Amino acid sequence: MFVTNDPEIGFVSSKMSSEPGDQAAVERAVAERTDAPTDGETVSLDVRALGPPKPLRETLERVETLGDGDVLVQYNDRTPKFLFPRLEDRGFAYAAVETDATDAVVTAIWPADGETASSGEGAGEGDRASEGDATAT
Repeated sequence: MFVTNDPEIGFVSSKMSSEPGDQAAVERAVAERTDAPTDGETVSLDVRALGPPKPLRETLERVETLGDGDVLVQYNDRTPKFLFPRLEDRGFAYAAVETDATDAVVTAIWPADGETASSGEGAGEGDRASEGDATAT
């Protein structure tokens, strides 16, 4: 499974690390195989233990704090398909891939234009409507 909103990115291999659970290797591989910037900070967010809608809200709150060149790497127990349109609305690019290196779907998220995207909404009113949706992640 590979999902991105950037048509220039090709397939990202699911064999990202020889060491299962090697989070740093996964993050390096995601950065190397996507258009995610590599000159800033990489921030990890593991939302696998959170119930809906917390993964969605936590991720949207964290991406709003990204600086130029920063990348948020989210670890989720499923593909966060409800997150993707919200990221696009806020001006973020993303690439998600299931990997054998962790038992997670890894999603790299970064400002699409290389600049901080600020919608002023955060995880505000528009996202509360999906709180009752048990599958929103």
